[in-house]
Amino acid sequence: MEFTIFADGGSRGNPGPAGAGAIVRDQEGKVVAKISEYIGINTNNVAEYTGILSALEALYDKLGSEGSASASVVVKMDSMLVVKQMNGEYRIKHLNLQPLAARVNEMRRKFKSVSFAHVYREHNKEADALANKAMDKGMGR
Repeated sequence: MEFTIFADGGSRGNPGPAGAGAIVRDQEGKVVAKISEYIGINTNNVAEYTGILSALEALYDKLGSEGSASASVVVKMDSMLVVKQMNGEYRIKHLNLQPLAARVNEMRRKFKSVSFAHVYREHNKEADALANKAMDKGMGR
């Protein structure tokens, strides 16, 4: 089984009201899960990691341990920084991001494989919209 996660996060101000968004699709393109989560006052990078983590958790909950163990996942996002950090090309220096990255790596081990790829913003519109929806909700809009 193959799945694609499009994840995004943002904050209005940095830090500011922050939201995470993600959409999980199966190999036929069918939506398996959608995430739109307000995460309070946070940085955009915390929101990016939260989007990944929430999507992996949702997929794991949907598939269970056996299904997840045979699933390959590609996480696509427009944050070059987070992609390079998760691919081991950049160190994760910020103390607030280290525990989130560790939790993402714990979730990675529950799947057959999880890889990260950079996509340009125009190819990540659905996840961006879900992150913005979360920020709007958190700001009472």
